[in-house]
Amino acid sequence: MSAAPLVGYSSSDSEDEAGAEAAAIGRSQPGLHGKTLGQNPLPSQKLPIPDSVLSMFPSTEERPEDDSAKHGGRVRTFPHERGNWATHIYIPYEAGEEFLDLLDMLLPQAQTFVPRLVRMEEFHLSLSQSVVLRHHWILPFVQALKDRMASFQRFFFTANRVKIYTNQEKTRTFIGLEVTSGHAQFLDLVSEVDRVMEEFDLTTFYQDPSFHVSLAWCVGDARLQLEGQCLQELQEIVDEFEDSEMLLRLHAEQVRCKSGNKFFSMPLK
Repeated sequence: MSAAPLVGYSSSDSEDEAGAEAAAIGRSQPGLHGKTLGQNPLPSQKLPIPDSVLSMFPSTEERPEDDSAKHGGRVRTFPHERGNWATHIYIPYEAGEEFLDLLDMLLPQAQTFVPRLVRMEEFHLSLSQSVVLRHHWILPFVQALKDRMASFQRFFFTANRVKIYTNQEKTRTFIGLEVTSGHAQFLDLVSEVDRVMEEFDLTTFYQDPSFHVSLAWCVGDARLQLEGQCLQELQEIVDEFEDSEMLLRLHAEQVRCKSGNKFFSMPLK
């Protein structure tokens, strides 16, 4: 069985967590100065600081809580550090009623094989891996991205092939619809996104990407349960769904950059 393609999702979809900043670096304590040899310093007694005062100054060393149980068991891909913003570039897709009807048929069927599968909260097609930006890089990064996207036209593409994916760490599995037409336009977009990544010394996209819309996900590596019979049955549902050919002909109208809890949209011409 061939390995499932990788997808570049960050390990948490929480807006606050994706853009949270990391614990500050502790400062070294200065040494004592101004003592005269042979002179005993006056004894000093440290008085306790009232709790009411301490509560006004929370410790800068305290790191944000990273409890995977609070976000569906997802495991963070990179450390949660102050000043680091998880950043992802993608084409959003606003699902209509008929698309959700199709998903309502696909998900219960897949859950007979892997009951822990859940529906994606939003739908998109990735143009980058999740990378970490320093806070002061965000605006220059977005401006560089806007400059690269300015000449691109809107285009139609088809995503109608059911495929199973995992993230790079194989801690999550996804059911997606792979792009079967419009691949060349996506490659052109990724080429420009990669140039911006290189300018900021960030990781570029996969060498042979499989562009897709993820429909559902679960914690862990569920490829063995989902590939084979399950995959075949899901593809049959897609192929037999009324007007699926038109339904799954989608329109790329904008590129979006999400950095932490900030969103930047770049409409295509």
